[in-house]
Amino acid sequence: MTSTPPLLLASTSPSRCSILTATGFAFGTQGPEVDERAEVEALRAAGELVSPGQEAQLLGTAKARAVAATPEAAGRVVLGCDSVFELDGVAYGKPHLPEVALERWRGMSGRTGVLHTGHHLVDVSTGREASRLVSTAVTFAEVSEDEIRAYVASGEPLECAGAFTVDGLAAAFVTRLEGDFHAVVGLSPAALRSMAAELGIPLAALWAAPAA
Repeated sequence: MTSTPPLLLASTSPSRCSILTATGFAFGTQGPEVDERAEVEALRAAGELVSPGQEAQLLGTAKARAVAATPEAAGRVVLGCDSVFELDGVAYGKPHLPEVALERWRGMSGRTGVLHTGHHLVDVSTGREASRLVSTAVTFAEVSEDEIRAYVASGEPLECAGAFTVDGLAAAFVTRLEGDFHAVVGLSPAALRSMAAELGIPLAALWAAPAA
């Protein structure tokens, strides 16, 4: 009988799952029930200025806490993440629609923006929590209109923060990264290690057991 892994990812994102798998973590997944727009708008309505980085951290925290409150999280460590792309001080999430992605890429071509990924870890057994915001500068090549249209037609950017994936087709359009590559993909193992250490959790306790 297989034991339940102590780490529970508050996401079903294939990119985040692939990072944890590739870097040796044993984990389960559970999609959080969080109204992202409502979370951000509630703060703005209260008169609090929310920067793109704060938005990413706010949503990563909300996702972790939402899953931590479920029965499936009992006795486990819950990790929530969220990514927001910033260009000229404006926050951009997933474009969803092709026409939105086209407009985004016309504005991003030849420019540098910042991809913020907020991380939040909850030790459900103790109630202790830790957060890390990882921000990485991303520089794009001058991308032609034909290339932009072909990329958007692939469907890849529609459900990605910032309308790109640095580990997919858009890798050909990224000329420079200043920061954490994995955080741009969706999750920083280095941030996870730092948060686990803050909560007194040995990193090795979260790793997958060696194959027999």
